[in-house]
Parts: sequence; C-alpha cells; structure tokens
Amino acid sequence: MIKISNIRIDISSKDKENIIKQQILKKLKIIDDDLINWKINKQSIDARRKNKITYLYSVYVEVTDEENVLKRAKKGSISKVLDEEYKIDNENLKIKDKPPVIVGAGPAGLFCALILAECNFKPIIIEQGKRVEERVKDINDFWETGDLNTKSNVQFGEGGAGTFSDGKLTTLVRDKENRSLKVLQEFIEAGAPEEINYIKNPHIGTDNLRKVVINIRKKIEKLGGRFYFQETFKDLVFKDDYIQKVVTDKREIETDDIVIAIGHSSRETFFMLDKYLNMTPKPFSIGLRVEHLRKDIDFNQYGKMHDILPSAEYKLVHHGNDRSTYTFCMCPGGHVIGASSEENSVVTNGMSNFKRNAENSNSAVLVNITPEDYYIDSPLDGIKFQQKWEMKAFQLGGGDYQAPVQLFGDLENGRISTKLGDIKPSYKPGYQFADLRECLPDYVIESIIEGINYFGNKIENFNRSDAVLTGVETRSSSPVRIDRDDNLQSNIKGLYPCGEGAGYAGGIMSSAMDGIKVAEQILKN
Repeated sequence: MIKISNIRIDISSKDKENIIKQQILKKLKIIDDDLINWKINKQSIDARRKNKITYLYSVYVEVTDEENVLKRAKKGSISKVLDEEYKIDNENLKIKDKPPVIVGAGPAGLFCALILAECNFKPIIIEQGKRVEERVKDINDFWETGDLNTKSNVQFGEGGAGTFSDGKLTTLVRDKENRSLKVLQEFIEAGAPEEINYIKNPHIGTDNLRKVVINIRKKIEKLGGRFYFQETFKDLVFKDDYIQKVVTDKREIETDDIVIAIGHSSRETFFMLDKYLNMTPKPFSIGLRVEHLRKDIDFNQYGKMHDILPSAEYKLVHHGNDRSTYTFCMCPGGHVIGASSEENSVVTNGMSNFKRNAENSNSAVLVNITPEDYYIDSPLDGIKFQQKWEMKAFQLGGGDYQAPVQLFGDLENGRISTKLGDIKPSYKPGYQFADLRECLPDYVIESIIEGINYFGNKIENFNRSDAVLTGVETRSSSPVRIDRDDNLQSNIKGLYPCGEGAGYAGGIMSSAMDGIKVAEQILKN
C-alpha cells in the first residue's frame, strides 16, 4: 500500500470522505479506476491558527499499479507502507502441564493472559476485585453514599483503574514489534470505536471500556483461560529460587510461571512481596485535580469554531527552579471521581465518557516527587508517603469520603473558600471547603500555584480565581519498581513483574503492551 501524508480539510467541510478521495487522486495523479481502496491512517486537528482550523489526515491507499505510481509521485508526503502486523511465533511450543498464573486483571494482566491463551497455554487469572458488572454497582454505591468496598472500587477489579478513567490509548513507548497494533485491534474487536485506530490521542471512554473488558475476558475464557474473581493472592512457595506454587485465600496452585500484574494501589500485596523480591523506590507525582468549564477550555483552544469540534484537550508543563509541574490524565467533558481503595483516605481521579460532553473539563496538576523526598529505610516508603496525604485529605473532607475543595484564588491568597463561582465541583461522593495546604507538602502547593499561573499564559483564564481544586491525587504511578532482569524475571525465577504497578508502564496502552511483552518472554523461556 501507499501512504499519503498532509491531506488538509477545513473543519466545516461537508462530505469529508469525498474530499479526501479527490485529494488522493490528485496527489497520486491517477484516475478513479486506478484506485482500489483507501483508509484513514491518522487524523488530527491543527488549531495553531484559530481563523483556519483544519483536519489533518494521512491515508493508506491501494492502487492498481503501485510501482509506477510511486515512481512518478513526489517524495516526502508519499511513500510505500511497510508491513505493519503483530506476529508471534506460536509453532513448536511445548505446552506445560502447569498453567501460568497471572495476578491482576488490569490491562497488563488481561493482555498477557490473551497472548498465552491464544497460544493454548490456558492461563489462570487471579483478581481480588469483582467482575466489571458487579464492580460498577459497588463504585456507584460509593459515589452516592460514601460506603467504600475496599476490594471492589475504582482501583481494584476487572479492567483495573483505567476502566474508570477517560480511557486514553496514548503511549510514548517505542514499538517496533507492533504490540500497540495488537492492543488496538483487540479493543476494536471487543467493541471499541473504529476511530481509535487512526485519531490522534485516541480514547475509549469509561462507558465503552466497561463493555470492552467483558468481551476480552470472554475471549480468554473461550480459549481456555480461567478467571478467579474475589480471590486474594496471599503468598508464594518457591524452592532454590524457582517458583513452585501460588497461594490465595481459597487455594494453592502449582505453577512454573507467575505474572505479578498488580496495579499501583495493591499495597498489601507489595508489603507481602517485599519479603521475597528485590524492589527499588522510584519517582512519582502528587497533586490536585483542577476543573474549568468545558466551553471555556474549548473556546480557548479552538476559538469560535469550537462548537463543531470534539471537546478540547490540553497538555501543559512548567519547569520551576526545583521541580516540574504538569497536567496529567486530562479529561475533556469529564468528572472528578472518588478513587479511594483504603479506609479513611481520599483519592481523586478523572473520568470521561466517550462523548466527553459533561459540563466541566478537568485534569490533574501534579508535582514530581523523588525518593529523596520520602525514603527512610524501605523501598515501600513511597506508599507510606502517599497514605499520609490521603489520610489528611480524608480528615479535611469531614471524615466521610467527601473531598477537600478550594478555589484557586483562595489557595493562592491563603484563605478557605466560602462560596463557588461559575464552576461547580463534579466530585462524588461530595466535597467540603478546606485549606488544601493542609493535605499536601508546602513545596507541592507552591509548585502548583506557580504552575497554574504559568499555564494561564498558555490557556487564557486557566488561572482564573474560581477554578476548582480538589484534593488529593496521589496515584498517578507506582512509587516502587519490582526489579526484573533481561528475561523479565525477578530474583525468583519464573516470577515476572509486569505493568504499571510493578513499575514498567504508565497507562492503559503501555500496560497492555508490557503484558504482551511478558507473555512473549514466557513463551520464549
């Protein structure tokens, strides 16, 4: 196939498909009969000039005489498409008597299980939380009543924490093996929108993810995999540094291969594994959620044409003297949600449906934390550091899982807010006005104030005085890494740390890709 880049179309154009087709014919200097097929490869929005916003496309094209078309085509924007397909050598594999065991049914665990199941390895997946269908009920009950289920919440359960997010599918991981294509193809097969294959910064939305996760589970089960939900991983049995058994609260399972694909919030499991595994403290970030009116963000990003464009995104960073402040997990037209998984703690996150049409847009505003900020004598001291601020946020919110809230102008001027402006907090279960300086370190608060004021130079009124700040966001990534060698195994052979919780990914895509990578290594070994 042939790839054509830099096809521009005005955002208000009608019949975009026909316009793209006409540009293909013109750029390749061919007639309609020579065009066999074409499809969109990438779609993005170029909003650098607010008075002339365009869609920007690259397309894949199939023609009758590719060789001659390429010879006479202008170089640069027209090129031959290299073969792009995920492939795995599953021939001549020796199937073991003992099935591989995967702990955790988030993106890393699910995609590790899927690859192994496709190779007839019949994996067992252990998940302390519930199936998505039941998990949704528990989470909605928490948001409405403040009744927290510590085993079934935004952090724990089928699909992992990403199931209750914006469902972003972006990654900075270099991917020569086309693992990302495999992930996107499986998501689409499971019911995700086709557009995730080609739009810039694709997202599924929490409403679609809940269906997609169920269908991936059913595919794994059809291929011979088994899921044990509401079952907690309790211990390991090993001999001469080789894994022998996995112990749960309900059974013992003999295995030669265990994948530790726990999420970043599986704190009890980290403390259990600390007895056996080498771990390293790592940097992470903490901060607050900020909310603005969606229409204001859209107008500032797109100008007067914002009504006909998707909800606007932003990604901002400020490098201060000592630390960086940046926006993270931006949710256009979304909600700030209660994401607690432990009693007496408040944790926030962001979530959007696929249409991203809620009244507010929100983002985390985070500040980097290094091991020097928290390390005392254990690689798990970062977890204790997170817990400290989550518990303070719980107390500030009134002790019933309501979150502490403060307007930006009041935080900047050192006073507790007494009334809202135009922006209403979306956080559930509820909120209380409080001084957010009491639930984050001073250096984090000062960096956030400095950062938000800087962001106001990039997006007009980002630092408006009535912007709503909700605390605290502490779970952006794992505070610890479970060490693994070049064969992706820990100091116990046959044990594979995997995904975001183990410290090797950050988000749905990179976690799923790491799950595939670990599955490949199990097959290789």
